[in-house]
Amino acid sequence: MKNNRRDFLKLGGLAGLGLASSGLLSAYTSISETSKEDDILKLAKRIHKQEFNMSGYAAPKLDTVRIGFIGLGNRGAAAVKRMARIAGTSINALCDLRPEKAAASIQNLKRTAHKPVVYTDKEEAWKKLCERDDIDLIYIATPWELHTPMAVYAMNHGKHVCTEVPAATSLEECWQLVQTSERTKKHCMMLENCCYDFFEMLTLNMARQGFFGDIIHCEGAYIHDLLEGNFSKSKYYDMWRLKENVKHKGNLYPTHGLGPICQVMNINRGDQMNYLVSVSSNDFMMGEMAKELAAKDPFYKPYVGKAFRGNMSTTTIKTHLGRTMMIQHDVTSPRPYSRLHLISGTKGTAQKYPLPARISTSHEGWLSDIEFKAMEERYTPNLVKKIGEMAKAVGGHGGMDFLMDWRTIDCLRNGLPLDQDVYDAALWSSILPLSEWSVNNRSNSIDVPDFTGGSWKTNLPVDISLSKGGTTGVI
Repeated sequence: MKNNRRDFLKLGGLAGLGLASSGLLSAYTSISETSKEDDILKLAKRIHKQEFNMSGYAAPKLDTVRIGFIGLGNRGAAAVKRMARIAGTSINALCDLRPEKAAASIQNLKRTAHKPVVYTDKEEAWKKLCERDDIDLIYIATPWELHTPMAVYAMNHGKHVCTEVPAATSLEECWQLVQTSERTKKHCMMLENCCYDFFEMLTLNMARQGFFGDIIHCEGAYIHDLLEGNFSKSKYYDMWRLKENVKHKGNLYPTHGLGPICQVMNINRGDQMNYLVSVSSNDFMMGEMAKELAAKDPFYKPYVGKAFRGNMSTTTIKTHLGRTMMIQHDVTSPRPYSRLHLISGTKGTAQKYPLPARISTSHEGWLSDIEFKAMEERYTPNLVKKIGEMAKAVGGHGGMDFLMDWRTIDCLRNGLPLDQDVYDAALWSSILPLSEWSVNNRSNSIDVPDFTGGSWKTNLPVDISLSKGGTTGVI
C-alpha cells in the first residue's frame, strides 16, 4: 500500500464527490490544521440538524439484492460464502488488492449461480466496483481506516452499505457517515455480528418483554488474546492491525460488547449516551514483544520504542436517563476469551462470560439449568426460532454471522428497516476517539455526540418480532 492512501481517500476522493462545495470538506480539512484534541471536544458537542431520519427508514424493496464485496481477507471471504447460501442475492463483483484472494473467492463460488466480475488491478479498483449500476449493496471488509471512505463513496453512488467494525475511527468520520446516509437515504449498517449471538438475542427479547424490569446497568467487553496475531506477518495485511495499536489509545474495538447492550437499553431509540470517562493501563506486553522480535528479525525494528496502546481499557458511560454502561477492551493479556454481556435491572440479571450463560431474579444465586432452559423456551425470539438452526449449520462464529447476513438481506428484500442504522454505526464507533481523548486527558469526562439530532427521544426500538418479512430462503 502507498503511505498516502488514507489522506488521498479521505480528502482527494471526497472532493470528487461534491463534498467540497457543500462545505463539508473544508470543515474536515481544518481539523488537521488545529489541535486534534480540541477538535474532538468540538465535534463531541456538535449540534446536529437532522436532514432525514434514518432510524426506522425502510428503503424500497429489492427482490434480488445485488452485492459487491470489497476486501476478501479474513472476514470478507467468509461473508462471500455465507451470502451465496442466501436466496434472493446476486454476487456481482469482488474486489481485493491481492489477486490470490479474489481467485480463492471465485473458486468458492464455482458451483453456484454467482458469476462476479473481479477487480484487482490497482488500489482504487474498489471505486469502479462502487460505480457499477448493477449493484445495490456494498459489503466492506477491509482494514479499519478504509471503512468510512469506502462507505461514503458507495452511498454517494447510490448503494446501501454494510461495513465491518468499527465503521469509523474518528469523530470526523462518524459525522461523515451520518450526513451521507441522511442525504442519500442509503442504509449504512455496521456488521456488529455479536448483536445476533443467541444469548444476546435472548436477553434482548427478555428486555422487550419486561423480564429485567427497568434496566439499570449493562456491561460489555472484548477480551481476546491477539498478541501473536497482531505481530504476525500474514494475519493482517501490511500489519494494519498492529499499526492501529500504535496510532490509538483507549478502546480500539468497542462494538462487540457495546452493540448488544445498546440494543437492550434502547440507545438511540429512547435513551442516549450523555458522557463517558475512560482509563487505560500502560502497555506491558506489545512493546516487549516488538523488542524480542526485532532482536531476531529486522522487519520488526520500526515498532521498537513505539507507544503502544495499553493492555486494558475500561470505559464508563452515563446515559441521559441516568443509567450506566461499562465497556472493556484487552487483546494482549493471556486471559480466557470473554465478550462479557451483563444486563442488570430492577427485577433480574443476566450474564454470559465466564461461561456458561446465566440468569437470575434475586441476590441468592443463578437459576438452575432446568429453569434456564425454560427461560430459553419462553423468550427465544422468532428470528432465532425461524433461522437459528440453519445459521448454526452454515456457521460463522457459531451461526451469528449467518443470522446477521440473512436478516439484513431479508430486510432489504422486504423493504424493512435494518436492525442497525447509521446512528448506531457512528455512535458505537465513536467510543474509540472519545475514549482515547479521555485517556489522554487523565480520564476526564467527555460528552458523547448525539448523532440522531434529538430523534432518539421518539425513535422506536429495534423490532425483533419478525411480524413482517421472514420470506428469504436458504440454499
